[in-house]
Amino acid sequence: MLLHTLISHLHQAAQEDGSLPGKGLSAIQTALIYFAAPIGLFAAIAGIAYSLTGEKKKTSSAITHIE
Repeated sequence: MLLHTLISHLHQAAQEDGSLPGKGLSAIQTALIYFAAPIGLFAAIAGIAYSLTGEKKKTSSAITHIE
């Protein structure tokens, strides 16, 4: 009993403040955080990049085109 108490106190003394684990994540939360969010961010960034660098309309200008 004394040895168990001593080991328990040593374990608690070795941990820093705030290092105690909190409540775990559910499977849905894990999937959203580690799979859906990165894929969604990638799709959003890819869509923005594509829309900004996509094909432009060809306009006729007297400066760039002589008829």
